[in-house]
Amino acid sequence: MAEATPQTEQPELHRAIGPKLLLFFVVGDILGTGIYALTGNVAGKIGGALWLPFLLAFVVAFLTAFSYLELVGKYPKAAGAALYTNRAFKIHFLTFMVAFAVMCSGITSASSAALAFGRTYLRQLLVEFFDVALSPESLVFTGLAIIFIGGLALINFRGVSESVKTNVVLTCIELSGLVIIILIGAWAVVNGDGEPGRLTEINVPSGSNVMLAVTSATALAFFAMVGFEDSVNMAEECRNPVKIFPRAMLWGMGIAALIYVLVALTSSLLIPADELAKASSGALLKVVTVGAPGFPLWIFALIGLLAVINSALINMLMASRLLYGMANEKIIPKFFGAVHPFRRTPWISIVFTTGVAVILVSTADIGKLGGTTSLLLLIVFTIVNVACLVLRREPSEHKHFRAPTWAPVLGAITCAYLAIPWTSGRPAGDYVIAGYLLLAGLVLWGINRVLHGKVEIHPENLRK
Repeated sequence: MAEATPQTEQPELHRAIGPKLLLFFVVGDILGTGIYALTGNVAGKIGGALWLPFLLAFVVAFLTAFSYLELVGKYPKAAGAALYTNRAFKIHFLTFMVAFAVMCSGITSASSAALAFGRTYLRQLLVEFFDVALSPESLVFTGLAIIFIGGLALINFRGVSESVKTNVVLTCIELSGLVIIILIGAWAVVNGDGEPGRLTEINVPSGSNVMLAVTSATALAFFAMVGFEDSVNMAEECRNPVKIFPRAMLWGMGIAALIYVLVALTSSLLIPADELAKASSGALLKVVTVGAPGFPLWIFALIGLLAVINSALINMLMASRLLYGMANEKIIPKFFGAVHPFRRTPWISIVFTTGVAVILVSTADIGKLGGTTSLLLLIVFTIVNVACLVLRREPSEHKHFRAPTWAPVLGAITCAYLAIPWTSGRPAGDYVIAGYLLLAGLVLWGINRVLHGKVEIHPENLRK
C-alpha cells in the first residue's frame, strides 16, 4: 500500500457550530455511561453522601477546563492534549503516550458502556418483555456485550457521518432519563418520603479513613465528568471559538454537574447505599422501581440503553480514528493506517480497537473499566494543566481567554492527587489495566522506532 502523502493545502472545516449547539455538545458529551452505569459503584465507596464525590469530581474537572479554555483559545486546532503536550515539552515520546492514553480511555469507556448495555439495560428489557431470569453476571450478557462491541465495529467500518444536530437529539434522550430520576426525587421530598439523614453518611472501610473513602469515590465519579475535553476537537468547526468556547464549556459542565448532584441526592434519599452498591450498574433502575412503582420500567431501560449506545459509539469512533491518525503520522506501524478500498474507513485500526475492547469486556467489570478510564484521563489532565503554565512563555498573535494562574496549578495538583495510588485509594486493578494498555503503546512505539527511526510528530494531524 502506498504511503499517505501529507496534505499541505486543505480547505478549512465548515464553521457551522454556534454557541447553543456547542453548549448541547458539551452537555451531551458529559452525560452518558458514567451516571447511568456507575452510580451504584460510587455509592459502594462513599455511602449515603453519594452527592459529594460527584460534586468534587466537578470541581476537579472545572479547574482543568480553565486550562483547556486557555489552550484552545490560543491554539484553536482539533488536536487537544497531544498538541498542547507537544508544544509545551517537545518530547515526542511523551506526546505519543498522551495521545495513546486518550485513545485507550476511549476503549475502556466504550467497554464499560458495553457491559452496561448487556448486563443492565438490555437485560432489563428482556426481563420486562420475555421474563428472562438470568443474573447480570451470566455469560449470556457478557456475550451480548461482546456482540454489541462487534456491532459498533460494523457501524464504524461502514462509516458514520456524525452531525452535532444528531447529538442534540441523543442528548435530549439521555437528559430525559435523568430528569425522570430528579422528578421522582422531588415527588419523594414533597410527600415526605426518603431518608434525608443518609445524605451525610460516609462509609469508611476497615483500615481506611474518611479522607481516603471520599477520594476513592471521587476518583471513580470523575469518570462521569469526562467528555468535556472532546469539545476541543470541534474548535475548527465553531464560529468564533475564542469567544464562544469559555461560556459554552463552563455552562455545559455546570449544567451536567447540577444534574448529577440532583440524581445522586435522589438515589440516596430513596435507597440505602448498600442496596445501591448491590444493584451496581442497575442502581438508577432500582431508584425508578422504588420511587415510582407505577412508572413503566422498560421506558427508562430503553433510555439508558440509548445513552450507553451513544457513549460507546462516540468513544470507539474516536479511538479508531486516533489510532489511524498516529499511523498516518508514522509514529506507530503504518499498517494501522490502512483504509478499506470500498468503505474508505480505517479497518485495521477498527479491528485492533475492537479486539482490545472485547478483551476488556471479557475480563473486567464496569467499576474497573470506569476507574481505568478516569485514571488515564487524570494523568493526561495533569500534563495538560502543567502544559498550560509552560506555554504562557509562548506569545500569541491574538487575544484569547486566560485562566487565572491558580486554576491550572490547582488542576494539576488535584488531578495528580486523584491519580496517585497512595492518595487516591484506587484499587490495584485500575493500574494493572492501564499499565497493560500503555505497555501495548510502548511496544508499538518501539517497533516503529526500530523500523523507521525517529519521526516528527504533528499532533494537529492525529485527529482524523
